[in-house]
Amino acid sequence: MRVLGENPQGLSLAAIAQRVSLPRSTVQRIINALLEELLVESLGAGGGYRLGPALGHLINKTQCDIISHTRPLLAELSAQLGETVCLCRRSYDQVQIIESMVAERELRVVLPIGAHGPALHTAAGRVLLALEDPGCVAALAAQAGEQVPSGLSEVREQGWACGFDEVVPGISSCAMAVDTYLGLFALSVVAPTVRAREHLEEFHQALRLCKQAIEHAIGRASPDEPEC
Repeated sequence: MRVLGENPQGLSLAAIAQRVSLPRSTVQRIINALLEELLVESLGAGGGYRLGPALGHLINKTQCDIISHTRPLLAELSAQLGETVCLCRRSYDQVQIIESMVAERELRVVLPIGAHGPALHTAAGRVLLALEDPGCVAALAAQAGEQVPSGLSEVREQGWACGFDEVVPGISSCAMAVDTYLGLFALSVVAPTVRAREHLEEFHQALRLCKQAIEHAIGRASPDEPEC
């Protein structure tokens, strides 16, 4: 089913057998069982097979919202770093915080759920814009009367972004994009600038591991995704 999911145009029995390293007769028996449950469907004589409609029905019944899925991992990341952690999504030219875990320490950054900032000027916004079509980003910047942020290609290549004193002086953030079947989100660590500069590599590694954990649970394969 994963192989078929990666090939929505459909695959023949021979192609499926080759990709999953199983005998064709075994694949035929599995396909027959999946056909009965409408988890795969035939594309007709010689057309092969693709995922069926029942799979979408199952996903719709069991799908939880992104916050329910990620809250434990965000809490773990915040406790590990001792910093505030946010999950954000982009809404046109803004990035909005949809979940926030505030660190329990004296000097901390408190960002309420629902707070938003300019996508062009925040680390969370840049990691999301770096995955957009350059023409769309240019149009967005033009409508906002701004320049396209420099370094978006580097952000895409590196897989993360940092911003120091970007919106509020003294507050900085590091962010990575998280690709899930529920959409594309940004995972961000927000901290006082002095700590962000000192612990930059620690933030990077912790974000990478948390991103991997989220995408392992609810992600979707992205063949062109940059290595972190």
